[in-house]
Amino acid sequence: MKLLLAGIALILIVETNAQWYNFPREAAQGAGDMWRAYRDMREANWKNSDKYFHARGNYDAAQRGAGGRWAAEVISNGREWIQERMGHGAEDSAADQRANQWGRDGNDPNHFRPAGLPEKY
Repeated sequence: MKLLLAGIALILIVETNAQWYNFPREAAQGAGDMWRAYRDMREANWKNSDKYFHARGNYDAAQRGAGGRWAAEVISNGREWIQERMGHGAEDSAADQRANQWGRDGNDPNHFRPAGLPEKY
């Protein structure tokens, strides 16, 4: 009887506290969200839209769960690290990181939406 109760308690603890088995799927979907935002940014080719697409990609990925949030953070940090090494300005990188964090925190990406950007995006 004690073994049965211990088993039930263990199952309940594992199920409620750690859904680790969802993490890889969420991360893959989050990476897809980041790719979609990048692809849309390139397609739109709209002046001053960079921060909007940064925030949108991070927002969409973070909505997937812990795995998506992790993927958004890794991809965003990696992209900014590479761009800094390629000579892009530190100020622009810091502004991109603020937009990234804004989206990951669940804030509305439209805060960064430039005037006139087509509704498709």
